[in-house]
Amino acid sequence: MIRTTLDEAALNLRALIDAAVRGEDVIITAPATDGGTTVRLVVTTHNAPRRRRAGSAKGLIHMRDDFDDPLPDFDEYQ
Repeated sequence: MIRTTLDEAALNLRALIDAAVRGEDVIITAPATDGGTTVRLVVTTHNAPRRRRAGSAKGLIHMRDDFDDPLPDFDEYQ
């Protein structure tokens, strides 16, 4: 667990974030003059959606030869 003050955290933010990403608990405490607030740095992961590429499913979808043929259920309407 890493405990630090708000001023130290401002100087070492990148290192604190890296530690939190590795799974360490990071506790940041504000001075008593600022209310003495204590916060815990929590890392969440957000995976950005992958970019779509045209043609990436080529060869995966097959259309039957009779796809355009009339359906037997509708013979009486012809």
